Amino acid sequence: MTFKFCSLSSSSSGNCQYIETDNIKVLIDAGLSGKRIENLLKDIEVEANTIDCILITHEHTDHIKGAGILSRRYDIPIWANEKTWFSMEGSIGKVKGKNIKVFNTEKDFQLKDLNIYPFRTSHDAAEPVGFCLEHNNTKISIITDTGWVSNDVRSKIKGSSLYLMESNHDVEMLKVGRYPWNLKRRIMGIEGHLSNEQSGEVISDIISGNGEVVFLGHLSKENNFPLLAYETVKNIIGDVGIDVHKDITLDLTYREKVSKVYNF
Repeated sequence: MTFKFCSLSSSSSGNCQYIETDNIKVLIDAGLSGKRIENLLKDIEVEANTIDCILITHEHTDHIKGAGILSRRYDIPIWANEKTWFSMEGSIGKVKGKNIKVFNTEKDFQLKDLNIYPFRTSHDAAEPVGFCLEHNNTKISIITDTGWVSNDVRSKIKGSSLYLMESNHDVEMLKVGRYPWNLKRRIMGIEGHLSNEQSGEVISDIISGNGEVVFLGHLSKENNFPLLAYETVKNIIGDVGIDVHKDITLDLTYREKVSKVYNF
């Protein structure tokens, strides 16, 4: 029984995650060029014409750039909530009516052998979501682009075998960096992005230390370093007695290459 995850790309420049079960192949977001996504899929020996659908978290360019292109090229359905569809229609180009699929936030839906639960996140978009995806009693949770994680969301994603958790920025790097103050304030705000410290706090609250895989995602090129994100989160979860070398697997997503592929 297959339940596979790979991060094709996760950063402030573009986001695309790959999920596979025995009966379906899904992209979560398509925020790079169509050609780039095709090539990244080939890196894990998947052809783009075998993708069954694309799930969209929200309408920002780094999450939708290639969605329309792939849909037109390979006749792929795109799933998003109504407000996200309304906000992104002018950006992704014409999509066939049969490939415009709408889900309801906070309501489960089933695609073949994959159960999907879109939950609300806190971000400056029309109606942004993260996803819990379940197959054969195994759960994968994807949460990026949010300024905070509510207790309801923590409860929903808890018990996952794999988490992709935003670890966008180091607060001090952001404060002294070259961004204008209004952008810094947006990033640090409740509708912005999780810092390394916030990511570590959420992870330490939800994991049990029973072999979970935790990916750190959506790292900023300007305001973070992969090693800094890793070490910050490792130290915070270490304070609650979780050893990243024994109890869980702490891993990184990348801007320019695919992550390790995990199978459950």
